[in-house]
Amino acid sequence: MSRWLLLFVAGSLWAQDARQIVEESQKRHRSRSQQYEGVLEVYDAKGGKTEKRWQFARIGSFGQSKSVLRFLAPPLVKGVALLIHNHPDRASDQWMWTPELNRDRRIALQDRSTRFFGTDFSFEDLEERDADQFDYKLLGEPTLNGQACYQIESTPKQSRTSQYSKTVIWVRKDILLPVQFEMYVKAELVKRMVHRRIEQVQNVWSTLELEMSDLRKKSRTVMKSEKLKYDVTMPEAQFTLQALRRGE
Repeated sequence: MSRWLLLFVAGSLWAQDARQIVEESQKRHRSRSQQYEGVLEVYDAKGGKTEKRWQFARIGSFGQSKSVLRFLAPPLVKGVALLIHNHPDRASDQWMWTPELNRDRRIALQDRSTRFFGTDFSFEDLEERDADQFDYKLLGEPTLNGQACYQIESTPKQSRTSQYSKTVIWVRKDILLPVQFEMYVKAELVKRMVHRRIEQVQNVWSTLELEMSDLRKKSRTVMKSEKLKYDVTMPEAQFTLQALRRGE
């Protein structure tokens, strides 16, 4: 077998392995539903801090899900909500409800890269990452914070609209949970998301605290999850525009 053929076969196997790792990770951490309360701590480049509280609910998983995020405090944003319908074959549908204006608006695709309510998360960052919308390559098996990991490069397929050219993901080998994401625009590293406080909740390995850093703006947002529950029975009618408008 020629050297070039050997390299091609090895590369194909690594790509296959990377995809299998991502698919197995999603399989292990799948749940019928999820519910929690959260605190968002936003730190600007000068060290200033603002805080927001929210509720989150989701039914379904990984590209076949619907979720609602609703702010509880401070008063300026209380009641503002975001409804997301994720799809396995295209970008999500997103609508924002603003009680002060008594109206909702659809978040256009060209606006998905904008900051979500002053945080370091964009609207796209709030989508789920369905495995079929990306191509994968295994970059190596480094150690991160003392944990052996798979390092995987994820690039969006041509049919997938994304602000990022690629994302490098660290997946812990022992529990197959993603613990770090680095997002690139062309060759520039623009964001880093680090998962902390990883614990088992109802036998599901879960991240209870994560930090998103915007490396261009030198700001960061810390999200802390509280009262996390899985497989909570919730009606599908809760995840509609009508329910969003009623504040349910």
